[in-house]
Amino acid sequence: MISALNQLVDLVEEHLAEELDVRGLAAGLGTTEYHLRRMFSSLAGMPLSEYVRRRRMTVAAADVVRGEDDLLSIAVRHGYGSSEAFGRAFRAVHGARPGDVRRDGGPLHAQPQLRFRLTVEGSKPMDTRLIDRPAFRLVGYAARVPLIHQGVNPHIQQHISALPQEEHLRLKSLGDTEPGGLLQVSDDLDPDAAEGSELTYLHGVALAHGTEAPDDLDTIEVPAGRWAVFRTSGPHPQALQTTWAATATDWFPSNPWRLRPGPSIVAVLERAEDFSTATCELWLPVEPA
Repeated sequence: MISALNQLVDLVEEHLAEELDVRGLAAGLGTTEYHLRRMFSSLAGMPLSEYVRRRRMTVAAADVVRGEDDLLSIAVRHGYGSSEAFGRAFRAVHGARPGDVRRDGGPLHAQPQLRFRLTVEGSKPMDTRLIDRPAFRLVGYAARVPLIHQGVNPHIQQHISALPQEEHLRLKSLGDTEPGGLLQVSDDLDPDAAEGSELTYLHGVALAHGTEAPDDLDTIEVPAGRWAVFRTSGPHPQALQTTWAATATDWFPSNPWRLRPGPSIVAVLERAEDFSTATCELWLPVEPA
């Protein structure tokens, strides 16, 4: 995976002003665009699209400062159809307009070219199991919420708090298959996993494929497949988020599995009354790499 990510970075440099063929590169490397984008975002700390934009504007800034061409020519060279669109992208990265930078020489916020390297990590074992599951369905109450990487997501918290207590009890009584208990489900996640991008969050339970779901509940159909299940314990949600990040930095690079499209599921096994600590299982859909 480290080699694949570095080849992706090289592809970005070769085609800064063009549309990237990430799917073609992934296929040539024996992986998928979905997995490659998810791993890039997790390890680089930014979506691939954001990295491309920053690199494009870093290279474009050199042309702006040199002053050899007009701004429209520079915009076209770097893949923009107008100087206005180029100016908006330039200002979003550098915090100043191209004309001001040409006059003053700055400010500039350069994005260095990334290079992924393997480091010695993983001194703490990850409590993991692999399980094959037949098709099942997730039922409960769904909402579209923005993705937040660190800390409690207030939009999810508000969604859950708005449910009457009897609905939590009702949901718990419906669940009849693994993962057990009340579940926190994230689905329709952008492969780049950009902070602020929207996902579908479902608060609910798992039902066997043949179990009829109540008509008043939202449903996510989950096809048969293999899952990697990571057990976490400690301060909540920090321990869960740390384990989630470690799947990208430690587990996937050193195991012959890759992410496949599908929901990620958190099952809360035990928790403190105020939810300050919890023992959870993180379920991620995987396939052979």
